[in-house]
Amino acid sequence: MAVAASDPDRAAFRFLLNGESVDVAGIAPQTTLLDYLRGERRLTGTKEGCAEGDCGACTVVLAEPAADTPGLAWKPVNACIRLLPSVAGKAVFTVEALKSARALHPAQRALVACHGSQCGFCTPGFTMSLFGLYKNAHRPPRAAVEEALSGNLCRCTGYRPIVDAAQAMYDIAPAEGAGSWRGPGRAADGGPIVTPEEIALAGQLRALADRNPATYEGAGRRWFAPRTADALAAVVAAHPDARIVAGATDVGLWITKHHRDVGDIVYTGDAADLARIVTTPAHVAIGAACTLAQAFAALDRQWPELHEAWARFASVPIRNSGTLGGNVANGSPIGDSMPALIALGATVVLRRGTATRELPLEDFYVAYQKTALEPGEFVAEIRVPRRAANVLVRAYKVSKRFEQDISSVFACFAFTLDGPRIVSARIGCGGVAATPRRATATEAVLTGRAWDDAVADDAVRTLAAEFTPIDDMRASAGYRRTVLANLLRRFRLETGGGAPLTRVEQVAVDGVTS
Repeated sequence: MAVAASDPDRAAFRFLLNGESVDVAGIAPQTTLLDYLRGERRLTGTKEGCAEGDCGACTVVLAEPAADTPGLAWKPVNACIRLLPSVAGKAVFTVEALKSARALHPAQRALVACHGSQCGFCTPGFTMSLFGLYKNAHRPPRAAVEEALSGNLCRCTGYRPIVDAAQAMYDIAPAEGAGSWRGPGRAADGGPIVTPEEIALAGQLRALADRNPATYEGAGRRWFAPRTADALAAVVAAHPDARIVAGATDVGLWITKHHRDVGDIVYTGDAADLARIVTTPAHVAIGAACTLAQAFAALDRQWPELHEAWARFASVPIRNSGTLGGNVANGSPIGDSMPALIALGATVVLRRGTATRELPLEDFYVAYQKTALEPGEFVAEIRVPRRAANVLVRAYKVSKRFEQDISSVFACFAFTLDGPRIVSARIGCGGVAATPRRATATEAVLTGRAWDDAVADDAVRTLAAEFTPIDDMRASAGYRRTVLANLLRRFRLETGGGAPLTRVEQVAVDGVTS
């Protein structure tokens, strides 16, 4: 499998695997982390189930230096669609790492004590998700446990004993002499525990990242990992046909399901200045390399009403790998972030070389799977306007499953009011056209009128006829039109007064008052 690289500086990259320094050379850049773990390292505790990031059997935990503490950030991810070179300079922990010489990890012992395993195929993935939760939260509420396990599926045990294990593991003392990755993540007051071992490991990883090459070659293909936005712009300009990849949560399926050769790859995840979120008086600027988890946390602070929509966006491991910039650039007509961002008035900053241009997000999508990107251009940033006064916002996702499912219809409504009058209305829609769309005809019906039942009825009729969706496996065209219109009616019921608080509204109230 190994093929010598032509340039010695590009011959290998290094990461830590269960505490051991590992050099990778000659392996194709589109190799998944899962294939490497099982095929090259014989670490078969990590399983392959779906090979598309849905079942969680392949879950491992990445550790990298934290931005806000001297320690580490711990992130459960799906190894089946994580490309191997993207873990360069990071620490990877598989289920084999958790057992010390003296005892199992508390997450493992809790699963045993609570009878959380039957056939055992899914158990390593559940264990690693529990381990990630153990490192990131101290005695979290049940809702947080369920969200942490949202990316893990079980066919035989049932989830109650696994949830029981998640709540019991904090009562089990770590084994004596366990390494830094085995200790509790947070103290009783909720603050992070940063051990000397963790600080040392973070320093080791920083040094490792600095020594890794910015270009890696293997099996005749190249992996470019520029460290800055300027370097990224230069690489994209020099290699306009190379595939730009961030979390690979979509491109990974081209590899595992379609068996495609994706060619040379430009990876955005090491461009540090694209992994920043900056809040200005005008907007929240989200760099294209920011993970979905980071982006959604920032948006939650401005728009707490959207929390449920973000919590239902795939799973924790997917949100830890995927990026908002990648989701926007992908432009799927059934992606969940774009309708919400369109309703909020987001713009996208595109860059080619040193030149940038900014477009309203709705203008970025020109046709099915076609965007306004020109050769050598890439998405650099998404800008979301700061929240204005007197804005009503809700987002609704309709899918066959509550979690881990693609939307049949997604709608987001953002109305600015002056008393009862609608000063402006923005409606972002997904699943009802070839691209994410703004419902401009319905917005025109609403703008300048009082937000009352009569106006809502007019708008509902307009929205039901505004788009021409298709029939497919997720829903019929008629169903989509009806559901989209009914979501506007639901928005009226929730914001018109007199109706009890919904779960989404309660999240908003809690977020504003906490």
